[in-house]
Amino acid sequence: MNFSFTEEQNMLRDSIAKFVQDEYEFSTREKLAKTDAGFSAENWQTFAELGWLSVPFTEEQGGFGGSVVDNIVVMEELGKGLVLEPYMATVLMFGGLLRDGGNAGLQEANIPAVIEGSLQGAVAFAEQQSRFDLNNVETRAEAAGDDYVINGEKIVVINGAAANKLIVSARTSGDSLDESGVSLFLVDADAEGVSKSVFRMMDGQAVANISFDNVKVSAANVVGELGKGFALLKKVVQETIVAVGAEAVGIMDKLKDTTVEYTKTREQFGIAIGKFQALQHRMVDMFMACEQTRSLVYRAVCSVAEGKAEAEQDVLALKVMIGRAGKLVGDEAFQIHGGIGMTDELDVGHYVKRLMMINTLFGDADYSQQKFAELAIAS
Repeated sequence: MNFSFTEEQNMLRDSIAKFVQDEYEFSTREKLAKTDAGFSAENWQTFAELGWLSVPFTEEQGGFGGSVVDNIVVMEELGKGLVLEPYMATVLMFGGLLRDGGNAGLQEANIPAVIEGSLQGAVAFAEQQSRFDLNNVETRAEAAGDDYVINGEKIVVINGAAANKLIVSARTSGDSLDESGVSLFLVDADAEGVSKSVFRMMDGQAVANISFDNVKVSAANVVGELGKGFALLKKVVQETIVAVGAEAVGIMDKLKDTTVEYTKTREQFGIAIGKFQALQHRMVDMFMACEQTRSLVYRAVCSVAEGKAEAEQDVLALKVMIGRAGKLVGDEAFQIHGGIGMTDELDVGHYVKRLMMINTLFGDADYSQQKFAELAIAS
């Protein structure tokens, strides 16, 4: 397959790469990770000024009119810099649900704020019992006149700590495992009855467990159609997985390049260890893992963009590859660097931790392989 980017996409890639090189040194990133927000508000405004926050939105919504292909361009470069700013959570997921939700009033009120960088968003969909199943929802929203009252708890809400607004999945009908009956609501993060418990993940990102105690939401704040939120959420999550796959490729490329450079300078027995054939073979394995993952990103992005029937299988296959290839690349980076690779002072360990978190996001490799097999049998 001949997969080439447009001139505009290459310009976007170069813009992000230049920012990472000039403004996002590893030491700077580590200082940001220790702040309360976990990222830089100043960087976020820079993203807005450079137009990156507008990429996935339609021109009618004030955006760039980009596609899932543009998303992978952005995320691969952000992955190389191990960027902490919540592009995935606010723009791709929260913004994606608003963009596709079809509620013109919510779009007009919120999408411009996302694009200009004044609104931080998060999507609260995971629950303690749900594991990776988007339809496993026990948080309930009961009708009360022209409003709905939400009760329940969501866990590990990405960017939940900094979000001004949340899109929450809640059940308006049916049993806890039904795909129908799930609705999406836009909720102010500081609304009465909303409480957060913030904690850090192993990759340094701040997330939150969020409880909803009789939280009143207007019926006008339903994102998409009432009771049909699962299909909308699944669509946006699939697009996000492809983008996160590109982030994983950027991280794996960085680990591969860093490891190769290290073998050129680290000497043993009077020669650079990169001269040892055994290590050369292992670095080739790292290269192959990177390229295989990149190929599946390209396959999945084409399937999703074109709405092909096999899109779901391609996305699951990509998720399996992220887990398997990411572990191989991370393990080899650690092994070849030796003990120094495990230290906090070196960036290698931080890249590996992010790969491990990406593996668990939306379903780890084992879960995705099982779902892939179920789809293959069903077809």
